[in-house]
Amino acid sequence: MENSDYQFETLAIRTQCPSSQYREHSTPLYLSSSFTFDSAEQGSAIFKGQEEGNLYSRFSNPNTTEFIDKLCALEHCESGIATASGMAAVYTSFAAILVQGDHILASKDIFGNAQYIITQILPKMGVEYTLVDVDDNTAWAQGVKKNTKLIYLETPSNPTLKIADLRFIANIAKSNNIVSIVDNCFATPYLQNPSDFGIDLVLHSATKYIDGQGRVLGGAILGEEALVKKCYEFIRRTGACLSPFNAWILSKSIETLSLRMDRHCQNAKALTEWLQGHKKMERIYYPFLSTSPQQALAKAQMKFGGGLLGFELKGSVQQSMEFLNQLKIHSLTANLGDSRSIATHPASTTHSKLDPIQQLEMGISPSYIRLSVGLENVNDLIQDIDQALYKIK
Repeated sequence: MENSDYQFETLAIRTQCPSSQYREHSTPLYLSSSFTFDSAEQGSAIFKGQEEGNLYSRFSNPNTTEFIDKLCALEHCESGIATASGMAAVYTSFAAILVQGDHILASKDIFGNAQYIITQILPKMGVEYTLVDVDDNTAWAQGVKKNTKLIYLETPSNPTLKIADLRFIANIAKSNNIVSIVDNCFATPYLQNPSDFGIDLVLHSATKYIDGQGRVLGGAILGEEALVKKCYEFIRRTGACLSPFNAWILSKSIETLSLRMDRHCQNAKALTEWLQGHKKMERIYYPFLSTSPQQALAKAQMKFGGGLLGFELKGSVQQSMEFLNQLKIHSLTANLGDSRSIATHPASTTHSKLDPIQQLEMGISPSYIRLSVGLENVNDLIQDIDQALYKIK
């Protein structure tokens, strides 16, 4: 849309690719691997970058363009590229920027596969790494080296929902000529805009809240045009592009993102407040929790507290497993951001590739449970958790 002064909800709905000659009201699905030219000269001009136009759906497609245009508007970013998945966005942002001899400074509080790339794959390419606690500003400052070229983190973090000081980290990056990258998957652009704090690139696993119903995979890299172009050139040649069908689904889903996130946050807040009074809770994790030392920072960066929460049960890992097995409404899966509430045991699933010491360093205890709170009636969710807790021996 030309008017960037429109509010979030309007931009999410009214940002669309141009209508075809058929004057459709809703954007159609463009299932085409390639696109034709009006003339041989036009084909040459488009290939040379002298004229804009679609060539091949690995490069661009009206559906992926609309999807990215929406996210750029909502994330306050000037450019973007769609990827096949969230992990494709993570790896692409690393591979397109880092070269042999570089150093990446990253949070240890990240998704297990992202940490695997940093600690297992990048070193094979000659890239060094340092991992720090996401909420330790001193560690971030001291972790910078002469060859540091990239800073990477998630906030809120996966799975313990720690909060990073975005402005502090962005200032460190800019003062040292380092590219800063933030995975904004947990917050979504509705709750948080890292670019407003000076972050260079914003990543998304659109598979999560942006889809919102657990249907398709997708990812995005958003930010400064020069950096996004590097990522585009990498994807154009390596093929980790988003399919037009998935882009079409995700673009439609963005239209209801604000409504869904309001409900996710309301339910998560209510559930957190209920859990605070339960005798079987050892500790509760939620960004806007009144007892959290990071509450003020979270509120300064986020509109609401989000749809995820975590807790540690009193007792053993066997009791945590028993709790999960007794749930009747909550799904047992490793995904999140779904309309259906999900309960996950990170130590044995999403972060199982980390050894026990690494898990504890991230704050993942054997009894830690992550809840992705869905859109169901919150009273039903509370009742489900209550009956499961009651059956723990």
